[in-house]
Amino acid sequence: MRRRLRTGARSAATARRPSAAACAVLLALVALGATGCSNGSDGASATRPSGSGASAEKVVDLRSRITAFTGQLSADGGYRGPDLAQRRVVADGVRLTLDGELSAAGERLAEVGWTVRTLRDRNHGREFAELADKDADAARERGWGRVYVSLDGGRARWTVQAPHPVADQHSERLAVDTLLSAPRGVLVLAGAHRDAGAGDAADVAHREDTVFDAVCDMLAGQGLPALQVHGFADGSLPGRDVVVSTGRGNAAGRQAEQLADALDLRGLTVCRAAREECGSLEGRKNVQGVRADALGVPFLHVEFNRSVRGGRESAEDAVGALGEVTRSWTEGPAPAAPPAPGS
Repeated sequence: MRRRLRTGARSAATARRPSAAACAVLLALVALGATGCSNGSDGASATRPSGSGASAEKVVDLRSRITAFTGQLSADGGYRGPDLAQRRVVADGVRLTLDGELSAAGERLAEVGWTVRTLRDRNHGREFAELADKDADAARERGWGRVYVSLDGGRARWTVQAPHPVADQHSERLAVDTLLSAPRGVLVLAGAHRDAGAGDAADVAHREDTVFDAVCDMLAGQGLPALQVHGFADGSLPGRDVVVSTGRGNAAGRQAEQLADALDLRGLTVCRAAREECGSLEGRKNVQGVRADALGVPFLHVEFNRSVRGGRESAEDAVGALGEVTRSWTEGPAPAAPPAPGS
């Protein structure tokens, strides 16, 4: 890949842990009825009740939390697909969360063993609802994934989707960093390696009977535009770093050009699917893209090669370009629910 001079470095605030002496003082205060200091295994600490029926807010490194979850996924891991009723329950829980009804969302999700946790990212100061299995063993056995909904700045306006974590190595990192790149986003994260389970049962980008698809379908029905992040082997399309496509439709044609230009300015070589063949990496049969096209909702199918996903600077460049698109969705007109196909 060709590289251009980087004009600036991204920085992130890091939280300082209290000193041992400070903790000792606070622990003494606890004995007198005051609050103390504590650390969780993921660096989380309870800060306040959410007041919404969700768990007490925790301060976490969101990227580390998510990659710790996906780091447990493998091709021989568990996957047990949901039935229709279970898919509807999770989609309802996400919809209620979008509406700010976290208590109702928690009650609905409890029907399938899911819960709502309120998290604040330590590095960006942003608040999210995490919708996921309540029990870690169930999460590993079922592989239904997780959903993260931004709680800052108003109702969510866009979504980033990671259908093949670990299988498309580091694609989940690009997705979570994109979530953190702009306010008012939703991350839909698959919970199993695409080769887990029987046949292609866990290949959520090409199936309609998964929690992942049910959530993405509901979000498209709300009019939320989507970025779906994938990965390809360097040898699959030599000389190209990224494939930018609008999938089956072209509702995101303008954003595709915006993204391709932003990637090009950062020194990444782009195959623009609207203009040329891109080695069958255009995602024309992607199930979420087909649904978005039927609704006229913008959908971007973006493939990054292994070198881009695995490189620190190139991954930052990729997220920087994706962030230009997500910020345009954040700052633009609010999405409106499209009419049902055929209506």
